[in-house]
Amino acid sequence: MKKIFITALFLILISFQAQAATVSGGVSKIDLNNANRVVDSATNTPVGNAKVSLPKYNYSTYTDEYGTFNIGKVNGPTIMSVEKEGYRPFSLTINDTIAAKPMVLGIQKSNIADVIIASDVFHLGDDNYSEHSSGADTFRLRSTGPYFTKTFTLGPDAKLSKNYLVIGSIIGVDTLMARSMGQNKIVNSYASPPEIYFNGAKIAEIQLNGDNQKIKIPGRLIRPGGVNEVTIKAGRNLMQKAYVDYDDIEIANLSIMSE
Repeated sequence: MKKIFITALFLILISFQAQAATVSGGVSKIDLNNANRVVDSATNTPVGNAKVSLPKYNYSTYTDEYGTFNIGKVNGPTIMSVEKEGYRPFSLTINDTIAAKPMVLGIQKSNIADVIIASDVFHLGDDNYSEHSSGADTFRLRSTGPYFTKTFTLGPDAKLSKNYLVIGSIIGVDTLMARSMGQNKIVNSYASPPEIYFNGAKIAEIQLNGDNQKIKIPGRLIRPGGVNEVTIKAGRNLMQKAYVDYDDIEIANLSIMSE
């Protein structure tokens, strides 16, 4: 029997069984091999009372004592988010094929130096996008504009560790690379990549849609014990010359993780 096991970084395996529960002696027992579960990625023990959300559907539920949960039917790609106190935020882009089979989501214990910048989904751009754009049928929010900026404080020993900006999930990126990878159905145009800035310096460009993208923060840019700033700028349609047409994207779970 194969399984789906998803850590905070990877979708590894896929599993299926015919029935959701077994009955013995008149008592219904959960078949953990055929249930969606949230587990501790280090110990593989169940994580109860974790919040599992599908923002597109305004749906949320909580895992039971066995870490199991139900999400119902999913139509097309959507972001699924998992939150639990003491654990790092987790998100995953799923579709109807993935949702139809049992998933095991492995979440990681948080580090005392971790900083959660944004745990909710936010939408950047101008609300002007094609139905063929990557993730267009998944968007659920109005744009807050082409830029996102947030300030936060890092600990006094921040430079002693390796620090990463982690984007839990990002959809809507319509770069040439994303188009060539089949992530959208746009034929005649493409956008520049979203740009990531840390304390005013550009540290990355996002070329593809995906989950748990880690960007190393150069130590020289970190202000230990002080206020730091992250800025994300939406890309632009490079084929539109008459006016500025921003590429609409949605992001879930933005955080700083220390290793």
